[in-house]
Amino acid sequence: QVHLVESGGGLVQAGNSLRLSCAADGRTLNSYRMAWFRQAPGNEREFIGSIRWNGGSALYNNSVKGRFVITKDDANNTVVLQIASLQPEDTAVYYCAARRPPIANYEYWGQGTQVTVSS
Repeated sequence: QVHLVESGGGLVQAGNSLRLSCAADGRTLNSYRMAWFRQAPGNEREFIGSIRWNGGSALYNNSVKGRFVITKDDANNTVVLQIASLQPEDTAVYYCAARRPPIANYEYWGQGTQVTVSS
């Protein structure tokens, strides 16, 4: 079992940046792939990007490429999502998820963290 906990959400003004973190425990995650998703009210869940737990380059959904950066914070053992130049349309619940390749579906999910962007 993998337990994921997101943090860092909140109310921010448009134009500002935000850093979300995902902490994971429960088992060794070196073979896992970690991802960030978001879901806005009334919308389907949207894939933002993913990265291997043991680092390397992140992959991104082309629709969000540019303002979103996913990294592994080895010092704090977390996966980080940094969002620059936030816009009201970025308002959503942001989720961290994990899967173990070659399993294609993300098996483990955090509870989500709310990000609200005011104009």
